[in-house]
Parts: sequence; structure tokens; C-alpha cells
Amino acid sequence: MRLRNIKGSREAVAAGRYTIQEETAKGESFENRHSWSVKGHWNEVFGNDNPVRVEIGMGKGSFLMEMAGRNPGVNYVGIEKYSSVLLRAVQKQEELQLPNVRLIRMEAENINDVFAPEEVDRIYLNFSDPWPKDGHASRRLTSRQFMGRYDNILRKDGMIEFKTDNQELFDFSLEEVDPEKWEITAVTRDLHHDPVLNEGNIMTEYEKRWSEAGKSICAVHLKHLI
Repeated sequence: MRLRNIKGSREAVAAGRYTIQEETAKGESFENRHSWSVKGHWNEVFGNDNPVRVEIGMGKGSFLMEMAGRNPGVNYVGIEKYSSVLLRAVQKQEELQLPNVRLIRMEAENINDVFAPEEVDRIYLNFSDPWPKDGHASRRLTSRQFMGRYDNILRKDGMIEFKTDNQELFDFSLEEVDPEKWEITAVTRDLHHDPVLNEGNIMTEYEKRWSEAGKSICAVHLKHLI
């Protein structure tokens, strides 16, 4: 699906009060800026030592905002690479002004530049791009390459929660799990009819649409062992 570009969206996202920005080191060129001062300092960003949970590919932010509203004792960081999409979340957060929400426009591949080892309590992957071509497998957010990145930033016993409507991506994701680093604590191919996993489940906008169409949702929870 081709995303519609919204003129001025990148500037509007950058100007948001709850948007975290990459910083340019003094004297460095724009091309060489790789300084994220928040890395290792998220407790200072939020002003507390509450757990930090991250949604990668947050879309318009309905899931993240609902989670943050229900759990004020948890800090939430939403990551989205498309400014035209993230703009909706920025606008929503400007209205709600949830103190435990921050937003970042960035590529997920750079997540280790933003979070220090063991700084993250939980990662949410909701209806990620399946990247169906075999040559693009490493771009899938559940690939072994990305799992290695999550391994670096999740604390021991931290969790990954993954949901998708794509059966092929789900099969691939289960095959990518390294049993020495991750434990599958729960798994289902029909989330909305699973009495355990569906309890307290918050649906994304995409999930609601597919659920109403009668499509089954797959879900898996992984615990970090190291």
C-alpha cells in the first residue's frame, strides 16, 4: 500500500512537544550526526524509573495511547518511520498530553542507537510489514537480525509481543526464535478466540478492521532469557 505524503508532516512531527529528536553534535555535519542523548537516560526523559516499553511501527498511535492511558506507571515510546503516519499520533498526543508517552520518527534498524542495554522492559510489534520477497527477509521486524537488536536492549525476562494477520510472516517469525535466548510463553493463531491471550488485548486500527472482516489474528509472546 502506497502511503500518501502529507506536505509539512516531517516538520510538524519534529516540532511536537512529545517528539524525541536526534541531536547534531557541535561542529559535525548533518550527514554525520548520530547522537541520541536519550540513550541510557530514558529515566531522565520521563522523570521517573518506571519501566520503558516500545512499540515499533506504531502507525497512528491508537494502541500506544490506549496502553499509556491504562498504565500510568509505565513509560511508552512509539517508533514510526513514516512522518505522514506519525503525524496523526503526534496530533493525538498533543490533545491527550499523556506524560508517559514519547514519539520518535526513525528507522527501526537504528534502535540500538536510542536505547542502552537492558533499558527496555517490553517491545510491541503490531502488524509489521511482512516484506514478502525472500531477499527482504532481514527487513522483517521478527527476523534474526532484528531479534539480535532486541536482545541488546531488553532486560532479562523482558518481553516481545507480536501480532499479525499474515500466516506466512507468523511461520517465519516462529522459525527465527533462538531457544537459547527466547522462550515462547504463549502462542495462538486465533487471538480473538483465545480466552487467555485475548483478555485485556488492545486492538490496533488495522486489527479492528481485519477482525470485523472475520480474519484470524496470530500472536506470540516471547520472554528474553539472557
